[in-house]
Amino acid sequence: MEENIVYSKNVLEFVTVSAEYCAFVESVEQNSKQDFFSKAQKLLTVLYLKTSILPKVEAIYEDGNEKFVTEDDWSYIKNKIVQKIGQHEIFVDVYSVLMSQEDDAENVSLAEIFADIYQDLMDFLTLYRIGHEESMNDALWECKQNFEQYWGSRLLAALSAIHNTIYSGDDLSDEANIDNSEAPKERNTDNWIFTQRQQQWADDKE
Repeated sequence: MEENIVYSKNVLEFVTVSAEYCAFVESVEQNSKQDFFSKAQKLLTVLYLKTSILPKVEAIYEDGNEKFVTEDDWSYIKNKIVQKIGQHEIFVDVYSVLMSQEDDAENVSLAEIFADIYQDLMDFLTLYRIGHEESMNDALWECKQNFEQYWGSRLLAALSAIHNTIYSGDDLSDEANIDNSEAPKERNTDNWIFTQRQQQWADDKE
């Protein structure tokens, strides 16, 4: 019997790195600023690789996939990263510098890129873990499409900025990056999708 593509080796490895990425982003405050950049450099590299080798699939349903990450979740993730990396949060996109006049170069938010990728991967993971094979297929199809058309290139831009930051010689210690009044308010994340799913998966294994 032929194995369903959603259970293939490349897909399962993508699921693993996606879950690692989401856990990393949700717990960003547990890392120092220096550790954040070091871990992000490695994680984004692996994520790009694993997404780029996903098998080609076709959508089964005509309707769009169900979404789980809310606008508030997205904003909370973004603000936590802003608070963590401070002055290194905004960078100039190298591609826009090469393609236009320097004065027109695009300023890009690292935190927004991280939040965008988180949103897409978390929506994918939630549908995948529910276990309905047709929905898993379409979640994979949509995630691969979004990677190819949108966040894959943004991931590479972020990785370039992270590389430049790590090797710039800048002080990456946990100094006060921005005014504390701008820090995101602490939230009870027990009801977060990823936290709930982690508990569910743990219970299923017992």
